Amino acid sequence: MQSHMRRAAAAGRATEQIGPFLATYSPDSTSPFLNYAIPDDGARPSASDVDGLVAAYQRRELLPRVEFLVDTAPEAEVALLAAGWSVERRIPVMLCPPGSAVMPPAPAGIELVVPKSDEEVLGMVNAQHEAFNAPAASEADAAKSRERILAGGFAVLARDTVTGAAAGGGVAEAVVDGTSEVAGIGVRVAFRRRGIGAAITAFLTAAVHEAGGRTVFLTPAGVPEQRIYARVGYVPAGDMVHLSR
Repeated sequence: MQSHMRRAAAAGRATEQIGPFLATYSPDSTSPFLNYAIPDDGARPSASDVDGLVAAYQRRELLPRVEFLVDTAPEAEVALLAAGWSVERRIPVMLCPPGSAVMPPAPAGIELVVPKSDEEVLGMVNAQHEAFNAPAASEADAAKSRERILAGGFAVLARDTVTGAAAGGGVAEAVVDGTSEVAGIGVRVAFRRRGIGAAITAFLTAAVHEAGGRTVFLTPAGVPEQRIYARVGYVPAGDMVHLSR
């Protein structure tokens, strides 16, 4: 999972190896969620390694930030905390092994489709943005989603069967070395509490399994989401930590 996250973080970003850290920088955004470092497996960073990491991000006027699975580099967390870094959040990573996915009943009045047209892709992305309180999606945002699908990724649009309105959406990365991450599961406020989030998750998970994914994982935003994913067949498989300075 950590190797997959490392590859995904580096895709489309500038990268730099700083001691035992792979630093990634987005060319399009200063968001801390798109500019962060990942320690090498088993990393034991020195104080100078950590100082170098901080300096690299500060030179770019970015927040020094790190994301990783705790079990892959426990001493990295110790070193960062000792250097004055703070834990932003600690979240569980959940896995759904092949054969474990539970397909819930389809929500009444909702259909799940793989978005193909520009209109469908934009509708999915806009639903995700609304769900996460982000600005309305741009054509560039929709183009990135189309590129992800064309590159072997997965996507699903949930929409109202009567009006055709986008209700929610979700994506999954292309399967690499049998691994894929399900992400961006979002449902618009007006459509919540109908089981749509669970249906989206199950749809994507089944698609990844059918494509040969053996390690299918996700990171829930909180306890409510963790319960939803558990109903679909996901089980806890360790913790991810986000730290910043």
